[in-house]
Amino acid sequence: MSRVLVVDDDPTVREVVISYLRAERYDVAEASDGETALSMVGHERPDLVVLDVMLPGLDGLEVCRRLRLRDDLPVIMLTALGSEADRVTGLEIGADDYLTKPFSPRELVLRVSSVLRRTREKASLDSRVWRDGALVVDGPSRQVRLDGAPLALTLREFDLLRFFMAHPGVAFTRVELLEKVWGWSYGDQSTVTVHVRRLREKIDADPTNPTRLATVWGVGYRWEVGREP
Repeated sequence: MSRVLVVDDDPTVREVVISYLRAERYDVAEASDGETALSMVGHERPDLVVLDVMLPGLDGLEVCRRLRLRDDLPVIMLTALGSEADRVTGLEIGADDYLTKPFSPRELVLRVSSVLRRTREKASLDSRVWRDGALVVDGPSRQVRLDGAPLALTLREFDLLRFFMAHPGVAFTRVELLEKVWGWSYGDQSTVTVHVRRLREKIDADPTNPTRLATVWGVGYRWEVGREP
């Protein structure tokens, strides 16, 4: 049974969300503010957090930032209608999905199920070691080595590299990468472009003429199998 922590200062919202989640046999805990939520994460050990942006004291964005300093605990953020800046910021700092208030409780349950499924798939990838010539991506230790030397990658750079190496020779659009790597159904596609550029700078001798992570014009990007820079 997956455990979900619902964080919202509105008791009515919490009550409705909790009732729908429990109807789908989720084990649910609740918190009404950010400080309590952070404390509960330590001892409740939830599998996912439903997190409202507008919280008293420590807001949801700061809670999400602090959670990201700990681990990859999945987070679905709830934002006020029209707060696009909050949605974008939440996704950029690591939220896995978002819903705008007012929202359908049934849709939230579907989002919870979807995010948990992606998390399990990601955990499966984390258990493997990927090799392409002198490039080695170690899932269990989340380390990358090139010619035996360690590479310093951000969380998203690592996930992006591992995803490409798990799907060699397949071309993906930026929209597909946002969905499959970031888990976003909404977001700026330039985020993918920036991460690809930064990744190339670390794995290719000449990032302006990439050999491993190729551009597929009019489509997106593709991992070239067994090619060395």
